[in-house]
Amino acid sequence: MRKVGNSSLIFDNVYLNASATVVGPKEILGPLKYYYDCYYNELNCNEESWEKAEMRLQRDAIELVMEKLKITDSDVSVIFSGDLNNQIAVSNYVMRNYDICHIGMYGACSTSVLSLINGSVFVDSGIQKYVGCLTSSHNSTSERQFRYPTEYGGQKPDSLTSTVTGSGIGMISKNKSDIKITSATIGKVTDVNLKDPLDLGRTMAPAAAFTLLEHLKDLEIDPDYYDLILTGDLSKYGSEIFIKCLETKGIKLTNYNDCGLLVYDINNQDVYAGGSGCGCCALVLYSYVVKKMKTSELNKVLVIATGALMNPIMTAQKETIPSIAHAISLERVML
Repeated sequence: MRKVGNSSLIFDNVYLNASATVVGPKEILGPLKYYYDCYYNELNCNEESWEKAEMRLQRDAIELVMEKLKITDSDVSVIFSGDLNNQIAVSNYVMRNYDICHIGMYGACSTSVLSLINGSVFVDSGIQKYVGCLTSSHNSTSERQFRYPTEYGGQKPDSLTSTVTGSGIGMISKNKSDIKITSATIGKVTDVNLKDPLDLGRTMAPAAAFTLLEHLKDLEIDPDYYDLILTGDLSKYGSEIFIKCLETKGIKLTNYNDCGLLVYDINNQDVYAGGSGCGCCALVLYSYVVKKMKTSELNKVLVIATGALMNPIMTAQKETIPSIAHAISLERVML
């Protein structure tokens, strides 16, 4: 592992060995329904509270990925995980059930890639066992956390994104596989003086553009180096701003998409501007991207997960909303 440029890392021996995804009732009706491992027909996931439902999603993802690899707790060195609940409570409560070291992560909706970057650093530093990179979100826990209880029934604008219900995990190690994690670019906090918590796509878009520009500069590559450049959850309006930000720098993307636009059919599902939440990027990365890479339909992918670093108290005080974006690249390799 070595640092390149201003903000990026090159990894030498980090491979994605397996992944797993578990989704809720709205996600299984979306365009990626055939890519997920498991789903629930109801938001409560057979549990008695929304928070326990999200815990169930994380536990299921862990059990699925360990079953795929035929491993137990003793084979895993550490799990990096996070969610959108206060003090990442869901992740902490889930990990009490496992005899595995845990490092909690919080990057808002960028947590999936933030966890994967930190896990890759651990692996490339010499950790021999598996390292898990896990995150989740749940529509109802997030509504209660950041907006209003679901029972409130308040009106919502078209700019709002719908928090994804689901959990995704990637298990990485030095063990060679056909998907290698090759590089990462760590983001910087960006604040463009926007204050609307119901329009986070536009708020996060400049951070995503900044990170992509840093990545290209640090690695001395062009955007067409990748088959796909994928942002986390900018959705409809944020993606438009992201593209415009890059065009001002002379960059026109022909290989771009957004997880928030992939996870739902925004024209036929009641999801407003598209998907968001920690689980949004994780679900698309660990299902759609992984399976497309394994079939050689995608060979080089850059995933840029975005996060709005605010809380309800700060927005109630009319503070602006700072954002961040982290990027990680995956490449298909011949074994």
